[in-house]
Amino acid sequence: MAAEIAARTGIDWGLIDLEHGSGTEADLVPQLQALGVVGTTAIVRVESLSRLRIGRALDLGAQGIMVPQINDVRAAEDLSRFLRYPPLGFRGVGLSARGAGYGSAKHSDVDAISNSLTGIAQIETRQGLQHAGDIAAVEGVDVLFVGPSDLSHALGVPGDFDTDTYMAAIRAISLAARDHGKAVGVHIPRSSEFERYYSNGFRLISIGSDNAAITAELRSCLRLAREASERI
Repeated sequence: MAAEIAARTGIDWGLIDLEHGSGTEADLVPQLQALGVVGTTAIVRVESLSRLRIGRALDLGAQGIMVPQINDVRAAEDLSRFLRYPPLGFRGVGLSARGAGYGSAKHSDVDAISNSLTGIAQIETRQGLQHAGDIAAVEGVDVLFVGPSDLSHALGVPGDFDTDTYMAAIRAISLAARDHGKAVGVHIPRSSEFERYYSNGFRLISIGSDNAAITAELRSCLRLAREASERI
């Protein structure tokens, strides 16, 4: 229900988070269906760089995959290959799966399906930052996506997103993506931070979460109710 409510607000895409979210792979199909009600693009963040985990999410109907802590070229190449059917990659060819239209896709369609998927590599460590350009150069990696909390901790400035150290890092990642014709993205907990990243070239931006939205709205309603009660 939360996924459908989010989709109906007009978001461009939704991220189903299997790394930090409360759901599991068993919840994916109804969440993917809920996002699909109004045609919202569905990205799934898997727990780790695993061929089986990525393939399973794709078979269930994910339109793109985000993988945390992609730190070097080898990991980026694995991400690209795990997304795609042979000969482009190593994804198992299960054409009876939901992600292949329950058998409506033909063997001649596998390259088109492979090329329709979005591969998102998270840059959130010093090693990932160091190799951002090489990661962006990998065909099949479409987006470099910053994990601000992890990256700030890795850089020794935990949670301090205004430092020169952190800002220099996000600019370097943005430039690495741009130099290779790739997009760059980030998760921000508050829309007030949007301009900071958009002005630095970030275009795939996730704003908040269902958890944060519920918490913020309930706290606001509670505050207003308590203020009203004090006036009576």
